[in-house]
Amino acid sequence: MLREAIEQRLELPVSVASSLAEAGELLDREEGWFLVLTGLVLADGDRDQVVQYFVNRGLPTIVVSGVYDEDLRKRVLQQQIIDYVLKNTPGSIDYLVWLVQRMERNRRIAALVVDDSPSARAYAAALLTMYGYHVIEADDGASALRAIEADPAIRLVIVDEEMPGMQGVELTRRLRAMRARDKVAVIGISGNSDPSLIPRFLKNGANDFLRKPFSREEFFCRVSQNVDQLELIGTLQDLATRDFLTGLPNRRSFLEQSQRQLSAINNGGMVAVAMIDIDHFKHINDSLGHEAGDQAIRAVASVLQANTRAHDISSRFGGEEFCLMVSGLDAAASAAHFEQMRQAVASLRLPFGDNTLSMTVSIGVCRMPLRSGNLHQLITEADRQLYLAKAGGRNRICSSDTH
Repeated sequence: MLREAIEQRLELPVSVASSLAEAGELLDREEGWFLVLTGLVLADGDRDQVVQYFVNRGLPTIVVSGVYDEDLRKRVLQQQIIDYVLKNTPGSIDYLVWLVQRMERNRRIAALVVDDSPSARAYAAALLTMYGYHVIEADDGASALRAIEADPAIRLVIVDEEMPGMQGVELTRRLRAMRARDKVAVIGISGNSDPSLIPRFLKNGANDFLRKPFSREEFFCRVSQNVDQLELIGTLQDLATRDFLTGLPNRRSFLEQSQRQLSAINNGGMVAVAMIDIDHFKHINDSLGHEAGDQAIRAVASVLQANTRAHDISSRFGGEEFCLMVSGLDAAASAAHFEQMRQAVASLRLPFGDNTLSMTVSIGVCRMPLRSGNLHQLITEADRQLYLAKAGGRNRICSSDTH
């Protein structure tokens, strides 16, 4: 049941062994293992031997057991394992799938531990490393701020309150001026019993608070919950700003990004906005169906993504229409850039059932000096040029320069 759930829901490869000997053969034969889920009842090992076998190999281990014994649970949790999960309800499968997903995602997240105590810092860092995070350590607030500034991959910060120079609450306040709540989760920690400390941390931007000494289970639950919240916010932001079919920014996101870019750039170069429309798109839908239309839209989006440079912006404006903003190209380079896109789309041949799907696009371009760039004017003129390209026979580019 667990193997099927992980493979279907997470699309991760799973291997199953019924003994320590089989597990050893699998581990020796292949590389790249990142997690072990093991029961405690195996023919060739007692309970303690089973756990120790995988821990000694340095593998993150989750114990999944039908044995409810509080003394056993406490003894097992004293070893370096991720969790001890009872397989006593259908919900156990859901929790384990979430746990596997969490561990897999943690490998792409950096965490920062800030504490002037070497032993306390090492303990928190060891726990986070065991959970799969890439861990960075800092022994004071100034070092922590430098680390945050230097590494955008940091999504989690554990901050101790009692530090010389800059205490945890002040560090949290300064950190929040650099990274918003939807980018980094901050958890304050302290052994201080002052009841005002928790609200001070939270009011200055912390997401959560842990009182020392904390259990390993509580630490893992708090950390995972906060990182889950970050990812949920990211998912909601993607839903609000990205087109679901192509993954490109949607119209709203394009308008916001383009306006920010126009406002931020102040030089004598040119900026170009292009409106791109799939020719005879209605015919594709009517003759082959909407699934073919969706495939055509995704194919054109892939061409745009392949030709969008880091500082350019491309989007699906709606229906079969796309909009791009490109800067830093002179007239000849701009013409070549969009001609390359037109040719790339025209050369597409997509198998669709018994048919081969091909298409062309019409492109309207407006170029304008950055110093006088007006987004509404750029889009309006590019749209007019698109109309002229379609009226002129389609599968072509029409362009104008506006001053």
